[in-house]
Amino acid sequence: MLKIRVTEAPEKGRANEAVIALLAKTLSLPKRDVTLISGDSSRKKRLLLPKAAESIISGWREKGF
Repeated sequence: MLKIRVTEAPEKGRANEAVIALLAKTLSLPKRDVTLISGDSSRKKRLLLPKAAESIISGWREKGF
């Protein structure tokens, strides 16, 4: 699980788009590779990321991020 905060208002999907854009930029991925699976109107979201992102996220966990 990752905790992410964005400043966009949760209106008309803007906060969801901000989360996707932030993750894509941080992981050096195109936004089309980050897919919202569930949680469209919830604070808890499930996102589908490509397999290549797994090693980066594992590294974050090891460092305590």
